[in-house]
Amino acid sequence: MNKKMNLLMFSGEYDKAMAGLILANSAREIEVEVSIFFAFWGLFLVRDPEKMTLEDKSIYEKLMDVMTPKGPEQLPLSRMNFSGLGKWMLEEMIEDQGAPKLIHFLKGARKKNIKFYACKLSVEIMGFKPEELLPEVEIIDAASYLKDALESDLQLFI
Repeated sequence: MNKKMNLLMFSGEYDKAMAGLILANSAREIEVEVSIFFAFWGLFLVRDPEKMTLEDKSIYEKLMDVMTPKGPEQLPLSRMNFSGLGKWMLEEMIEDQGAPKLIHFLKGARKKNIKFYACKLSVEIMGFKPEELLPEVEIIDAASYLKDALESDLQLFI
């Protein structure tokens, strides 16, 4: 098909991340090249909870690590989270329908070679270390993202 889609994943919320990953996986299934640029809260989606560290971080960075989701499974809902009850209900509804969870869409995107980019400035501000991110994630600056977006047939902001 020779088409390209670019997503800017700014949200760190379960339902929005799921929508973005459903679109990314679906695009790959119809042979569309896909890249996702993760910025600020979207970085929680590609943070590997097994590789998190507090070593060599400032007090603010340590607080951010302790107070934020550790990875995709801990993301809250964008609406009606109800202190986690809403997310639990959504996950039960997903399971009742036999639909994949967010983590399955993330694994699918990784297997389908969707390009994962992390915003360099967001990584620095949020106190992430490159080794805390999934191995597929390449850290790039905003200008590189914009070049990729300008070469795309479709750009989405989530």
